[in-house]
Amino acid sequence: MKQHKHTRLPATPVYEGMLSFKPDLLVYDFDGVMTDNCVLVFQDGTEAVFVNRADGWGIEQLRKAGFRQIILSTETNPVVSVRAKKLQIEVLQGRDDKARDLSDYCQSQGVDLAKVLYVGNDVNDLDAMRLVGYPVAPADAHPKVLAIAKHVTQARGGGGVIKEISEILLSIVGN
Repeated sequence: MKQHKHTRLPATPVYEGMLSFKPDLLVYDFDGVMTDNCVLVFQDGTEAVFVNRADGWGIEQLRKAGFRQIILSTETNPVVSVRAKKLQIEVLQGRDDKARDLSDYCQSQGVDLAKVLYVGNDVNDLDAMRLVGYPVAPADAHPKVLAIAKHVTQARGGGGVIKEISEILLSIVGN
């Protein structure tokens, strides 16, 4: 199988900051980052969401390159657990205080918050995003999130946000 090689992205204003940041941990919100923030609710009460397969590819490539990644979600939902298992990344769900939970997680794992890249889209991500070294937002994030993001993706939530980030980060490490 031919290995896909990433080319170095140009240091344009869109990518310039992220090209100089090598995170020790990537943290993804689920709804609104890995999904378009919509949910299908069936009459029996079960839920389903659409995810972007390109994000799955990006997560896999980042894992192969040695990047640690987790999903941090306010909701507790089987669909989040199933997706995290398929992607082979840890998930922290049912988190009412993402900032506290992220801080606790990083402390327990020996990760400096200044070396964390956090991708969030809504106001419940703000406090956690303020703690980290590199907050990132999808193009359609809440205006308050867009205001504090160091990088705003061209992709909207569920539209390949993580794939876009992976291309940038993988260009740094030369994979």
